[in-house]
Amino acid sequence: MQTGPYISLLSDYGFKATFGNETDILFLRTALQALIKSDIHIRQVHFDKNAFESLTVDSRSGIFDLACTDENGSQFIVEMQLGVAPHFIQRMKFYALHKFNTVVERGAFDYANLPKIYAIAILAKNILPTESFHTLANLRSETGEIIDSQLTFITVELAKFDKAVTEIKTDLDKLVYTMKTLHTTEPTQYPSFWNEEWLKRAIDELDTRKMSPEERAYFARVTAANAEAVNAEKQRIEEAEARRESLVKSETVKNLLSLGILTITQIAQTVGVSEDFVRNLSSNR
Repeated sequence: MQTGPYISLLSDYGFKATFGNETDILFLRTALQALIKSDIHIRQVHFDKNAFESLTVDSRSGIFDLACTDENGSQFIVEMQLGVAPHFIQRMKFYALHKFNTVVERGAFDYANLPKIYAIAILAKNILPTESFHTLANLRSETGEIIDSQLTFITVELAKFDKAVTEIKTDLDKLVYTMKTLHTTEPTQYPSFWNEEWLKRAIDELDTRKMSPEERAYFARVTAANAEAVNAEKQRIEEAEARRESLVKSETVKNLLSLGILTITQIAQTVGVSEDFVRNLSSNR
């Protein structure tokens, strides 16, 4: 994903160096405030355990990309997804409701003063039938009235963001623009708002020219691990597709054999398989 001097904020390394930076939380505090569209400053954030155990023997456990709590007790879950994920909302519901059950249990089942929970999904691809790149959702009535705002789902679809630099005004716009373009930007194209302290600190963490030898080595390890994971997933998909294609051809051959109209040679040519493939299926009928 890197074509310039900056590491992509969307990469595992970039996400951990900015959102997950435990020694400097200015970027995280400002980004969270922008994502939830709050006028109230988030002054403190502490990181929570991002792995969670299943609540019952039969339920699932998992890992959040990021879990944290602000000074008012509000809970934040942040998930990043670069690939196509049409059912990502279901994953966010699973995470958010797991967190909800956890805070209820911790509060001795007292529903009166539950903290706010924000489930934030940052997606490279589109999944919602909405026009806006930023969607904030609560439980509402059929007329749009808010029934409950304790649990909030926030979706950012980067592919829908197309604002030019001159159109960018809010911190949310600045954040999303940076996430989309940083890794392809040359220093001569630096927008002025990247000099704002919260973004400047984050960008410095992603500037390969400012890396120490230890940071370069760590970045190389993370990049290699990610490449291996991508290749493994690609191979898994290709193998699954090959199995599916073979199954389709097998069913087609069987159907043609059952008709008793075509010869083995004709069936093989029609389906695009070998004659031995057809003979094997014919003998196993």
